Amino acid sequence: MSAELQGKRVAVLVANEGVEQVELTQPWDALAAAEARPVLVAPQRGEVQAFDHLDKADTFDAELSTAELDVSTIDAVLLPGGVANPDHLRTDEAAVRAIRQAVEAGVPVAVICHGPWTLVEADVLAGRTITSWPSLKTDIENAGGTWVDREVVVDEDGPNTIVSSRKPDDLPAFISAMLDVFAKVRSTT
Repeated sequence: MSAELQGKRVAVLVANEGVEQVELTQPWDALAAAEARPVLVAPQRGEVQAFDHLDKADTFDAELSTAELDVSTIDAVLLPGGVANPDHLRTDEAAVRAIRQAVEAGVPVAVICHGPWTLVEADVLAGRTITSWPSLKTDIENAGGTWVDREVVVDEDGPNTIVSSRKPDDLPAFISAMLDVFAKVRSTT
């Protein structure tokens, strides 16, 4: 797998506070192990406070702000969950614009748990089938998507591929599907 992902740049979009740590670190570590180049992007450069459910966990350093992100320079997008993370991220105009541009440009997106809230805000779910944390079902359906309760869903019925999962317990299946999808994309670098 390393050869297929080597050097591919993956924008990992998070808010500066509230990302579920395990949904950030496990996919990140898998991407790094496959020799991809994950880049942490947040509304503001600098500290990102991760959480373990409702408890503060580690901090991470965002290399880029969402306003600085140039979608033409990335090969894929990862949207981790956590309740507060996508709720904050979907209020950031630059993040929402970047997601919309990425989807329209055919850039694959991997999203887990509450992460689809940002996709809802970007208005990119019409005609798409995804999964998420169950409380997002109505939001996804109101955005024109179809919600299913499955460990992992790979939707190719749009301009890009969307890989989605429900929760941290789904991370092994999510990471496997994410790596497979991201390996197929042609590198921008």
